Parts: sequence; C-alpha cells; structure tokens
Amino acid sequence: MASHDDDTMPEETQGYKLSQPKQSLAAYQKMDANDESLQRYKESLGLGGGTDLSDPKDPRVCIILSLSMESEGQPPVTIDLSAPGSEATLKDKPFKIKEGVKFTMVATFKVQHEILSGLHYVQVVKRKGIRVSKDSEMIGSYAPNTDKQPVYTKRFQSEEAPSGMIARGHYNAISSFVDDDKKKHLEFEWSFDIAKDW
Repeated sequence: MASHDDDTMPEETQGYKLSQPKQSLAAYQKMDANDESLQRYKESLGLGGGTDLSDPKDPRVCIILSLSMESEGQPPVTIDLSAPGSEATLKDKPFKIKEGVKFTMVATFKVQHEILSGLHYVQVVKRKGIRVSKDSEMIGSYAPNTDKQPVYTKRFQSEEAPSGMIARGHYNAISSFVDDDKKKHLEFEWSFDIAKDW
C-alpha cells in the first residue's frame, strides 16, 4: 500500500531526466546573450525584465494564492489559500458540486527568489477512506513574478463530476503542489459533496 507521501507526489515519467541542473536566477540571466535559442528559452521562463516582486522576508519560492472551480452558469467556487494557515479548516467546509456537471480547476500563484521548475498539481480523492481517483497535472516552470507579471494563473483540463445515485455523497481530497525537486510547496485537505443539484 502506498504511503500518504507517495500518494501526493506526481507519477514518475519513465526515462525523464532534467536536461541540465537547476541554476540560480543570476546564472540564467547571465547566459550567453548572443545565443538566439537561449534568449527564447529565457523569455519562456519569464526572464524578460521587470521589477522583481520577491519578498525578502518570505522564504517561500511558490505561494499558492487560490484554487477555484469554474462551471458554466455558476459563480466560481474559490478556495482562498493566500493567508498562511488558511488551508487548515478547508476539510470541515465542504462545497457542493452538481452531479454530471463539467468544471475546470484554476490555480493562481506567485513565484519568488528563484526559478520554479516543473510544478505539478496532484489531487487524491477518497470516499469513505477508499481512494477513488488520483490526478496529476503539470503546471510548468516559472520565473519569479515581476511588476509585468504579478501573478500566474493555470487553467487545468476540464473534468466532469461523476453522476448517478452511487456517485452522490461526501468526498475528501488531498491536494499538493510539488516541483521537479520533489519539494511540496503546499499540501492541504478539503472536501466536497456530489449532489443532485447545486
């Protein structure tokens, strides 16, 4: 049986290896300015300028601000994760999802101090203590936020809530944001109910 820590880590991709070791932000910025492909690579990481917004008093590299569920015809349901410790009470405040509805999850986050490489979102859903699903989605690699890009937003693939009498009920979920270095930037428990209607 997989441990809790293994459960909330992204699946390993067979044969995948980082192409180069992680470097400091200063090292990336000083890389050969005459190399056109390297310039495109640096721009794709967001190293195109702007004033760094990193807070020197906050050592976190990735700060998850919110996780939202959007469904057509409904106001978004947003889990505010911006305040430290805000995730502690989420498990006790379930939100309702209508059975069979299509929805999209959206993460809003900030990066500071260094390049964040290979951020994943991993979600494990359990019902009555039994795991019913494990989903992992690659969010990507990001440079520290600047005044040109104060926050990042990632829309995940659309999903469909289960439907039918057996699917209705209470579910518990554990979500984590993990990078390529296996560092968990945030892990939290939350819950939801699948119901016949909103």
